[in-house]
Amino acid sequence: MLIGESLSNMSSICPFAKAASADGGCPMKHEENHSQQQAKCDDNVDRKSHGSASIDGGCPVKYEGDHNKHQAECDDKADTKTNDSAVVSPKCPFGYDSHTFKLGPLSCMICQALLYQSSKCLPCAHKFCKACISRFKDCPLCGADIEKIEADTDLQVTVDRFINGHARIKRVNADGQEVDGQKNVIYGDVSMERGAFLLQQAMRALRAQNMESAKSRLSLCAADIREQLQTSDNTSELCSQLGAVLGMLGDCCRAMGDTGSAVTCYEESVEFLSKLPAEDLELIHTLSVSLNKIGDLRYYDGDLKSAKAYYKQSLDVRRNAVKEHPNVSSQVVDLAVSLAKVADVDRSLGSEDVAVDGFQEAIECLESLKLDSNEAGLEQRRCSVLDFLHGQLADKHTPVSDSSV
Repeated sequence: MLIGESLSNMSSICPFAKAASADGGCPMKHEENHSQQQAKCDDNVDRKSHGSASIDGGCPVKYEGDHNKHQAECDDKADTKTNDSAVVSPKCPFGYDSHTFKLGPLSCMICQALLYQSSKCLPCAHKFCKACISRFKDCPLCGADIEKIEADTDLQVTVDRFINGHARIKRVNADGQEVDGQKNVIYGDVSMERGAFLLQQAMRALRAQNMESAKSRLSLCAADIREQLQTSDNTSELCSQLGAVLGMLGDCCRAMGDTGSAVTCYEESVEFLSKLPAEDLELIHTLSVSLNKIGDLRYYDGDLKSAKAYYKQSLDVRRNAVKEHPNVSSQVVDLAVSLAKVADVDRSLGSEDVAVDGFQEAIECLESLKLDSNEAGLEQRRCSVLDFLHGQLADKHTPVSDSSV
């Protein structure tokens, strides 16, 4: 309703940032420098795409740049010192590992994710995701006219088998004993690598507006985490991951017009995130966003009382966040947005005086907020919300625009 937020921007943190990985860091790594072939493909996509608006906004995964020389040396040492190292990083034969990502034979050159509903252009025979290539009249790779698009079932079976098996590779751990002069090893699951990998693929698909592909990858990721919840003691970390993934899954369903499934995903996201301590501001933000998104959907269904209930829950979460962290400027802006959402519903329900009080409280929050010069983006948002709120007081009949904050 008030400030628009992209479907993909559930949170600014990677749900797997604290997951165990070979180097102890976030298993999601993004290569900033694509190859020359990829750059040419991107240019073709920009020139030839027909009416496809991209989803802007940030990715919930904090993509890191290419590994530095020190990291590369560490990886080399891990490969060459198997007998001495306690952990050996698993290697994917296609390069889809936790440290790097390259376009391989199973990738779509348009969305740059693994193929989903693999389709072949005729007569050139280049292969892409069905949703991606359907927006083109000629091949993005060679420029040939597309006379027909056929499903490539055999290739999709290969892709699906690869995804199902990815990161089920075992990594080795030395137990300190030696057999014939070499250390004996035991094996441990690295399924968290798989979750990060699936999330990476989903984000690539989201940026290309291939919602079906993104939904498929996120569904697999959520299923993996649910499975781990049944056996793991680290329930807090898993609940955090599942809450974020379910929120993104809800965004996909909402973009596809499936509001019922979207609400179900958002409600599950709220359920898992509500189990966590109210200490992490990023998780608090994600929780309040999920609540507001449910409220938005109820609002547009005409169920104003239900919408207000969810907006009010989000408002309470943000009030508590500001109380606990009064010096975090972004929390104050979020609070003002929630106040405006509740006030808008009050106005629609006929409680004009209550609505005006809510708008005025939001204005007071923003006018008292002093930002540093390095917070230009937040200042722009503050001014935008403030202008809107003043407009609401001037025009008592202007509805609050859509938002997911």
